[in-house]
Parts: sequence; C-alpha cells; structure tokens
Amino acid sequence: MSRVERTVLTNMCMVTDGSRVLVQQRSDPKWPGIVFPGGHVEPGESFVDSTVREVYEETGLNVSNLRLCGVRQWSLENADYDRYIVFFFKTSSFTGTLRSSSEGEVFWLERADLPSYPLVEGFDAMLSVFESDSLSENYQWFEDGEWKERNVEGTLGETPLSGERGVSPRPPS
Repeated sequence: MSRVERTVLTNMCMVTDGSRVLVQQRSDPKWPGIVFPGGHVEPGESFVDSTVREVYEETGLNVSNLRLCGVRQWSLENADYDRYIVFFFKTSSFTGTLRSSSEGEVFWLERADLPSYPLVEGFDAMLSVFESDSLSENYQWFEDGEWKERNVEGTLGETPLSGERGVSPRPPS
C-alpha cells in the first residue's frame, strides 16, 4: 500500500473587524453561497503566504498575524486527487480597501447575522472549527453511498503566524 496521495492544498481565512466578519458571495455555481475568502496553495508556496495572497486577490485587503485555527479534509476515490485539505486561518489584522473580484462579491456582515444568509454547503461545520478552541478538524468521507462528517477535537498552537505576500521561503533540501 502506497503512503503517497495526490493531494489538493487550499486555505480559507476568517477576517474579523469587531463583531463583523468578511464574507464572499461565491460566483461559482458548483459551490454557491456565502463563505470566507481563500483558495489554492501554489507549488512551493507556504500555507500562510498562500492565504495572504488569496485574501488579497479576492478582497483587496492585506492580512497579517494569521493564526492557524483548524483544517478541513476529505478523501474521494476516482477523482483527480485522493485527499483535499483546507487550512483554516483567522485574523483581525488587515489594511487596504475592500474590493470584490471575479471569485465573488465581498462584504462585511455582523457575525450574528451569518446564519440568515445562504451559506455554502458544509459551512456551518467549518464555522464550528473556526470559532472553537477545542475543535481542530472537520473530516468528511464517503461511505455506503453517502457523505459523512465529523468535527474532531484537538488543539493547535496559540502562536500567531504572519506571511508576506510574494515571499515563499522553501525548506532546506
């Protein structure tokens, strides 16, 4: 049995401003609804740098002091990949002027109002991980013809992470 998996690496970032959260109304019909900004990790790019880049590309904001707060993952047989991983970050440090992109309209919402909006599929479980100090993972798998999921307890370090847009240090070879 091989221990090598074809893996897609992505990120998502919860940006807060007091009681407000930054959201994106996705324009992709395959996964429509409200979600936090994020996207794919490019080859050779750090997870933090990819998050800083994606948030900037989708919102016009430069974020800093990111804190890794969880992960979402799922496995899928007979696809172009074996595992799909989303690293969850959050921050309240940002500069810049908010602007939307081709990915969708971005805007601020009161956190308390978020459940009244049409959320992307599975976002409620992801939000639990973003906001919990005891949950670290949302895991999904396909079994007996249906998707199943569970949130996994665990803790992540409390040290905030910062990235610099355009700088992707590589580990020593």
